[in-house]
Amino acid sequence: MFIDTHCHLTDVESLPDVITRANVAGVGALICATANPDDISTTLKITQNNQNIFCTIGIHPEYSSADAAQYLTDTILSNPRIVGIGEIGLDYHYNADTKDAQIKLFRRQLEIANHNKLPVAIHTRDAETDTQQILSEFDIYGVMHCFTGTTNFAKKMLDRGFYFSASGILTFKNADDVRETFATIPNDRIVIETDTPYCAPVPYRGKQCEPFMAIETARVLATIKNIPLSEMENILFENTKRLYPKIKL
Repeated sequence: MFIDTHCHLTDVESLPDVITRANVAGVGALICATANPDDISTTLKITQNNQNIFCTIGIHPEYSSADAAQYLTDTILSNPRIVGIGEIGLDYHYNADTKDAQIKLFRRQLEIANHNKLPVAIHTRDAETDTQQILSEFDIYGVMHCFTGTTNFAKKMLDRGFYFSASGILTFKNADDVRETFATIPNDRIVIETDTPYCAPVPYRGKQCEPFMAIETARVLATIKNIPLSEMENILFENTKRLYPKIKL
């Protein structure tokens, strides 16, 4: 079984078809992530109604004015379907003018994750130095979501016990540097995601991404690592269970 470790699903009406297409492709479990705090309630409802769908809940740096404590309460986080805090982090590419607010929100969510003993799913874009510094302040582990960072940054995060999630970007023709970085990351620290509805992999470029497409990223990973796809499937499955120990499959 493949697991899509990071997708954004909020369209409840289309969900049955999305799940069917994923299952047919061998993607038997999904982890929904939140970015907009307004999507948390919908995401939780989705997990309650679907046995093999779990979630991480968090507030993306785009929503840096949000009050994390309002949404990430101890009561909510005790929900067994919530396996981590995410997607959280820093994004200076589009939102550099809110840097101070982003850092404040990021630290607050890391504090909440620490308090609840939950792993984190980290978004970082054009912010590696600050991401690394802030994470060093916490005894915490998790995953670098949709990872496209530098090899040097990967090494530092490996030393902190982090995992790295490969998305459809790994399949892009112009992503040689990303593939080279993943070639250096140990097999036991890699998971896959689609980041649905974004980053559709080859051969689905230009279409809306869905969880069933995760298999294409797994194929490229297997090629990079020079192992059979079936072996990569087992590796990814075990890695995901270690990353998110609350998952019961």
